[in-house]
Amino acid sequence: MTDNAAGELSTHDLYELCVQSPRHLVPLVRAIHGGSCDVLGEDFAGTAALSHAWVAADASARAIAVDNDAEALAYRGDHERIEKIESDVLAVDAPCDAIFVGNFSIGYWHTRSDLVAYLTHARERLASSTAPDGHDGSPVFICDTYGGETAYLTGEVHRDHWITEGPHKGKRVRYTWEQREADPLTGMVTDVCHFRVDQGGMIELELYDAFVYRWRLWSVPELRDAMAEAGFTSTEIYDKTPDAMDEDGRVYVRPVEDGSELEDSFIVCVSGRI
Repeated sequence: MTDNAAGELSTHDLYELCVQSPRHLVPLVRAIHGGSCDVLGEDFAGTAALSHAWVAADASARAIAVDNDAEALAYRGDHERIEKIESDVLAVDAPCDAIFVGNFSIGYWHTRSDLVAYLTHARERLASSTAPDGHDGSPVFICDTYGGETAYLTGEVHRDHWITEGPHKGKRVRYTWEQREADPLTGMVTDVCHFRVDQGGMIELELYDAFVYRWRLWSVPELRDAMAEAGFTSTEIYDKTPDAMDEDGRVYVRPVEDGSELEDSFIVCVSGRI
């Protein structure tokens, strides 16, 4: 956790603690890619937490983190193997071996035409990968989405997280994910993150409406159809939790087969290969 100069907790601190799990995503992305995936593109990167975890896990790996929020990109500081670009994702042409769009950020595209245009752009970045001949694995685009019978229900989910290091060690963070609005006829949802920090029963910080997102909730078949139209040759679905891990920390994944049963409420990764 990265504290600011005053030692106060920021919304970025709390978001990384409660919402993201970049250390678990790194092996998952590598496993889905299936080979020596060197350059990661992290679109809608926010604080670029995944990019930092990516280069920390492999001394030869590089990452390209893109976001239009300069403050978020600067949160973790610079790294010699991470190129941070403050920009609209459509304006960045840097080639990479894998592109990951997490935290449901694919929903920033509200229309199918905008979604297909972005996926086409992402595929072109993957197709221009500078990986040498013999590079195993297949360039891949990965994004996450949620679904199931509760996808358009409104309400809140609460989870507790504990800070395990730094000056705020031992404090509890009550994280609330609220789906405030949901319209199944348009696919539009409003999702909100709230945080409350307490210690010894005393509330020290409350951040209501810390992050508010107005998203298009794309279903799995909608994303697959859009990927096909954008030129991806195949699409696959993966559970966001790896199927297995060996003693060296390598994870194994297998695609979720069509017709397979999922949880009543699920989060999956949808991937497209060039």
